[in-house]
Amino acid sequence: EVQLVESGGGSVQAGGSLRLSCTASGYANDFRCMAWFRLVPGKEREGVATIGRVYGTRYADSVKGRFTISKDNRKTTLYLQMDSLKPDDTAMYYCAAALDYEGPPTLARAEYNYWGQGTQVTVSS
Repeated sequence: EVQLVESGGGSVQAGGSLRLSCTASGYANDFRCMAWFRLVPGKEREGVATIGRVYGTRYADSVKGRFTISKDNRKTTLYLQMDSLKPDDTAMYYCAAALDYEGPPTLARAEYNYWGQGTQVTVSS
């Protein structure tokens, strides 16, 4: 059974940094893509960053140059380094994994089969 468990969320002032982690178990080495999404109440879940097993990375325009997605060498832990945080980055952040998707890294929610429970990030001004 696939499980994704996020950690690293918290509260930080604008301009600060946080590093999110997502530990994957079960078929972790078979994931085609892994990604971070975020959700703000009243809005749709937004793709933030994704990394492919073979292809590279992709970022939402709103986080380019500030966030960095990476995986460890064994590809069982996903990270999101978040720098220069803004109040608009406040959201619940979710880790997601795609087992069947064959294309380049995507931020389309529908392509992801598995989701974590989320970790809250709050950025104060």
